[in-house]
Amino acid sequence: MASADLAMYKAKEKSTRKWHLLSSVHESREQLQERAYWVELIRSSLAGGRFTLMLQPIVFLEDLSIKHYEVLLRMHDENGRLHMPGSFIPVAERFGLIVEIDRWVVREAISLLSKFRNDRTSLAINLSGQSLHDDTIKHFIEHELDNRKVSPSRIIVEITETAAVADLATARNVLQEISDLGCRIALDDFGVGFSSFHYLDQLPSDYIKIDGSFIQHMMSNDKDRLIVKSIADIAKGFGKEVIAEFVDQEAMIEILKSYDIAYAQGYHMGRPAEAASFNI
Repeated sequence: MASADLAMYKAKEKSTRKWHLLSSVHESREQLQERAYWVELIRSSLAGGRFTLMLQPIVFLEDLSIKHYEVLLRMHDENGRLHMPGSFIPVAERFGLIVEIDRWVVREAISLLSKFRNDRTSLAINLSGQSLHDDTIKHFIEHELDNRKVSPSRIIVEITETAAVADLATARNVLQEISDLGCRIALDDFGVGFSSFHYLDQLPSDYIKIDGSFIQHMMSNDKDRLIVKSIADIAKGFGKEVIAEFVDQEAMIEILKSYDIAYAQGYHMGRPAEAASFNI
């Protein structure tokens, strides 16, 4: 049954296929063991407090001031090794652990905000698509904000465009509820969908984060520059502020400013660092 379950997930990963044949019992056992390892590691890390928040600055290009930070998640194993989200988030999503992780991040981020001396600093928190189907997420965020006496305007909820459009009606309702609390909304990885601009009018959002794949090659690719400028122009027409991700060199800044892009995020603007190291 475990092997059949693994084969089913393998088939689902290939959108063009309806079945998957495990090549050997050895492959099946190895993958099942690895999957079980990650599931148990996530559960024990939640129980044992081995998740860590990192912050990466998002810079206001007009004066290079830092208006807010994105919250990034890392996980330590029992030996202290640090794991990036790409190694454990897909497992958490598959096995129903991601909503619990989302809630942990929300709780810890709001706790951080309550400790900052600058009460105008904002944090951007990523929510998974599964949390959009959690009908109590709005109440959870509201409770944590009230409990810590933190203004909702200091929270920016980020959701990827792909996750939002997978169930547009649900996403629209949940994001509107969160927006009505006073939180702000950012559409992340914007531009990778076929109908991205259509969703600007369908989803409540304050910020558009241009997918980093367009920014990365902007200096050498005229088409990517055209896409970046088009997204910026249309987002501005809808009254949204634009954030450019993956800004890793100085030369990009003047181009982004010429496109009226308000914010930039990336290694050139500031690398992620443990939240405890910030004196805000």
